[in-house]
Amino acid sequence: MRILVSACLLGLCCRYDGGSRGCEKVMALRERHELIPVCGEQLGGLPTPRPACERAGGRVVSCEGVDRTAEYTLGAQQAALLYEILHCDCALLKARSPMCGRGQIYDGTFSGTLSEGNGVLAQLLEERGVRVYTEDEQELL
Repeated sequence: MRILVSACLLGLCCRYDGGSRGCEKVMALRERHELIPVCGEQLGGLPTPRPACERAGGRVVSCEGVDRTAEYTLGAQQAALLYEILHCDCALLKARSPMCGRGQIYDGTFSGTLSEGNGVLAQLLEERGVRVYTEDEQELL
């Protein structure tokens, strides 16, 4: 299978804090699958590092109060285009992220509180019928 994967899960330093969330279980998938790294935030034009963002309703806002919805929307659209161009079979995205989270994301209060919902990219892909997983579910692949 060809899997679109959040680049931070593959050890690339593209998270908001300039770090990564390299996940050995995800990286081990390369033995059986072709992994395509993507960072929606960078594709949307945001720098690394960058202020932390959370999704509140239909908007994405930084911890500084700046609305970053446009950048997140653009990044999600670009990542979805890569998914299509490269004929991926599914996506494996970073849990709880305002771009990539599926099922649960931080609630926009910057208090560490989780709420039900999807990140911008996860939502867009699911609306297009794409199977989306997080690193917490990668054993399903």
